[in-house]
Amino acid sequence: GGYQAASRDFKDNDLDVDCTGRQYMITGANSGIGKCIATEIAKRGGTVHMVCRNATTAAEAKKEVISATKNENIFVHILDMSRPRSVHQFASTFSQNNESLHVLVNNAGCMVNTRELTEDELEKNFATNSLGTHILTRSLLPLLKRSEKPRVIIVTSGGMLVQKLNVDDLQFEKLKPFDGTMAYAQNKRQQVVMTQKYAKTYPEVHFSCMHPGWADTPAVRSSMPEFYNKMKDKLRTASEGADTAVWLAISSSALEHPTGLFFQDRSPAATHLPLAWTKVCNNTEEQLMTKLDDLANKFSD
Repeated sequence: GGYQAASRDFKDNDLDVDCTGRQYMITGANSGIGKCIATEIAKRGGTVHMVCRNATTAAEAKKEVISATKNENIFVHILDMSRPRSVHQFASTFSQNNESLHVLVNNAGCMVNTRELTEDELEKNFATNSLGTHILTRSLLPLLKRSEKPRVIIVTSGGMLVQKLNVDDLQFEKLKPFDGTMAYAQNKRQQVVMTQKYAKTYPEVHFSCMHPGWADTPAVRSSMPEFYNKMKDKLRTASEGADTAVWLAISSSALEHPTGLFFQDRSPAATHLPLAWTKVCNNTEEQLMTKLDDLANKFSD
């Protein structure tokens, strides 16, 4: 009932926005929250770039979005966010072929419950959730900066509240036994720190991250089956989970808040629990960004 309670305070006209002529990129847009974000923006006339890993499900999702919105300006791009060289190449090609990008929604993510390494010897959760997000965001910044009132949103998770930033084990080599839920939560903590650091470094762009709440999505069903079975009657819909991301992407009210904040239900929220042990010093946060930059540069050839 959290969404119903919070939504009573929403401004009714915040989403009455004409998105015509603006370019929106949403990663992981083939299902769940990502597809809902794409649909809501397409309803309002925005040009939507759906960045998806699976060509088959992406094509189906595109048809569904066009059918639901009657907006033909929907484009699919196939990309595996866990492959850093591919992310670099995609961002470069997209920037060459497009004159603007107004909003980037980093929604793609994974929760792999066994420790898997990619072909680049990167742990898959980290490669997708943190490094892939960092490379895509950093690489598209020049294009974003050329656009009017650019925004970047990262779909993170309140699960990060149980994690203290750990820059000494980004690949989870010391996490024994491996716990995919904790690895995911650590990645989400990293994303919150990334958002804050981007905001300070790139003031021309409005950055934010958000917790969608616990929503009934294909990702939750597949990655957290026990949690889903216990909570399925209490979960939000995917549309309710997507609401704050849509609000951050299109509303003028979102821009009234400072850049770099963490949101839940259209309101800024604390990034640490009261009396939490999860806070770290600025130097540790800077180490994360340096390590992400180093890895991004390593795979830029």
